[in-house]
Amino acid sequence: MKKYIKLITAVVVLGLASCDSDFTEINTDPDKASGEIFDPNLILPDALYKYANSTTGYRGPILFQSMWVQLMASTSTIANYYTNADKYVPSGSTPGYAASIWSDNYRVASEMYQMKKLAIDKGYPNLANIADIVKIQSIAFMSDVYGDVPYNEALQLEDGISRPSYDKQEELYPQLLEELNTAISALDTSADSPTNDIFYDGDISKWKKFGYSLMLKMAMRLVNVDESLAQSYVETASAGGVFASTADEAILLTDNSTGFHNSNSAALATASDYYEVRWSDVMIDYLNSTDDPRLSVIAEVPEAGLAANQDASLSGDSDPTIQLGMPNGYDLNGGATDISNAPDYPGPTDANGEDDSDAPIGAYSRPTSMYRNLEAPVFVLTYAETQLLLAEAAVRGYNVGGTAAEYYANGLSGAMTAINKYGGSQIATADITAYVAANPLDVSSTEASLKMINIQYWATTGLLGNFTEAWSNWRRSAYPELTPVNYTGNFSNGTIPVRQIYPADESTYNPENYSAAASAMGGDVWTSNVWWDNN
Repeated sequence: MKKYIKLITAVVVLGLASCDSDFTEINTDPDKASGEIFDPNLILPDALYKYANSTTGYRGPILFQSMWVQLMASTSTIANYYTNADKYVPSGSTPGYAASIWSDNYRVASEMYQMKKLAIDKGYPNLANIADIVKIQSIAFMSDVYGDVPYNEALQLEDGISRPSYDKQEELYPQLLEELNTAISALDTSADSPTNDIFYDGDISKWKKFGYSLMLKMAMRLVNVDESLAQSYVETASAGGVFASTADEAILLTDNSTGFHNSNSAALATASDYYEVRWSDVMIDYLNSTDDPRLSVIAEVPEAGLAANQDASLSGDSDPTIQLGMPNGYDLNGGATDISNAPDYPGPTDANGEDDSDAPIGAYSRPTSMYRNLEAPVFVLTYAETQLLLAEAAVRGYNVGGTAAEYYANGLSGAMTAINKYGGSQIATADITAYVAANPLDVSSTEASLKMINIQYWATTGLLGNFTEAWSNWRRSAYPELTPVNYTGNFSNGTIPVRQIYPADESTYNPENYSAAASAMGGDVWTSNVWWDNN
């Protein structure tokens, strides 16, 4: 795997053409490889890494969604950029954070656009179809975050289009699903096997499963706005074959020695972040409610004192009986919102119960050391997600070949198996089996089932560091039920933000189309719902 990651640094990307100002024309430097001799397989690992990386770190996920949906919490005093997340309050770099997913994913889409052209020219049909699948994944992810985005006129600089129009999400999603189905159907296990494939090592059968699993996730976004279309594509995905086990899931294995690390881990290993980012009380209370074995793997109470709290090399106490989540919306400023005024505040105490005022949040649970491992995997799409989505589909009466209870049990087991892939403390197979058996799906009513499935989806994606997916599914399902923070100076009128604002330079480089898109969505604000949003 590392040899493929290292190839990323050698990639010559031909003709990247983004939909904003960040683009280059086809490379004609005589010292560089031309399209005639360049191997398009070399583009694939760079694009896969960039996409996975865009779902982590300061690009938005950990600074926005991780705390918007109350997976984590922060007092946001030293690491004041976490005010964006915990309190919906801007910091100096908020516009830059908000733009990163946009720029990163248009780069991915640009690379896939060029890779497909080269792959077709060189007779690599599978690589061309993989290019479409990865491009669709990136555009759908962007649309989930921003709403209406350029697509049909994007990436067309060579044709003279430098100011593309924005596609409405209600028109874009059906188009992406149709194109995805076409690309998956065209994959041929007897044709070319892509090289430098850092997801599946050229295994086309696994790319098919990935494509159908992506289709399932995208289709389930639409259950509240176009259920007929959602059901059609969910059933297509199920019949086509989604992930069958955790061995199929898409995971990026990182390599810090070449600079390609897990950006969530890089954030959480920063001293100020390490101290101030804690698990939320919503998350810890949820895990505690059923004696979830993941609790002792994901959470620890640090050693006493500010120095110990800020030392990433020191492990804490993972005894599940002492874990305590921190409520969202508090600070360390000494006023009404100071953490000392939070309900059930444990006090600044050390291990012996003595006053330890220099570490006032030291008794709250923080992520364990596995979340600070720079070579931790990035979970792009997991077996657990697909099984939980199939569970919901079954509850809704879709023909997906199994019962909701069966799929839920698979999803819960898969979630715990995936946690073990972090490489921290391991959950024993026997403990997973026992927990799943003791916590079956509540089938007493449709709503009870939907609630249980989607809260588990929130927890699973959150614990695996896929914060934006947890937020997106919360917007779709409205589970878990959360109480918004209403902190002074917030940018969302005291409500949980439901989209990220467009990059600021869109109003400069693409003003007419930007204005039209913003107006159609009810304004370029954090409170404008995307089309499929159920909140």
